Amino acid sequence: MADDSPTPPARRDDASIGDVIEYVKTYARQETVGPLKGAGRWIGVGAAAAICLGIGLSLLLLGLLRLLQSEWDWSASGRWSWISYLIVLVTCVILLGITMSRINKKYLSKDNA
Repeated sequence: MADDSPTPPARRDDASIGDVIEYVKTYARQETVGPLKGAGRWIGVGAAAAICLGIGLSLLLLGLLRLLQSEWDWSASGRWSWISYLIVLVTCVILLGITMSRINKKYLSKDNA
């Protein structure tokens, strides 16, 4: 029995320097540019949310200060004028504590995931 099928061409195992450089460039783009685009989007959304939340809470705290100063006559002037500022400061610290306790540290590090 004679085998009439053509023999496959011999495989070249040696790659040219240009091919190796191209493979390295492609791999570097795949492993760096892709994840960086995702991280940039994540950071951008987080920064926009932080700015909006900061502006909103600042206005809320300023409104609380003005409310305390206008509704409590004794806190608007005189010896007790600092008490409204203290109340707003304590409120700010409480809000900061609640915010810090709600941060899910599991997603901040891939080691813990």
